[in-house]
Amino acid sequence: MTRLNLVLLLAVLASALYLVRVQYESRRLYAEIEKAQGETRRLEIEHERLQVERRAQATPLRVEKLAKEQLQMRPATPAITQYVTLPASGAAP
Repeated sequence: MTRLNLVLLLAVLASALYLVRVQYESRRLYAEIEKAQGETRRLEIEHERLQVERRAQATPLRVEKLAKEQLQMRPATPAITQYVTLPASGAAP
């Protein structure tokens, strides 16, 4: 009978230690999930901010302003437009 009690005691201790280990691992993984979800939220916010910034950078007025100021470009007018014509030949390419 003593031997059976000892085996049962060892089984209970082993299952208790295993339970503690599993609970610890579960809490650690839950903390990692929470951390990853926080990082996901941060990255989504950053992505939205960058999308808004990209849309603001690509507005037609801003592009035109940069073209005029930095590239010294000007709008095409009939006065500065040059038309290219093909010489009149009998053979079409």
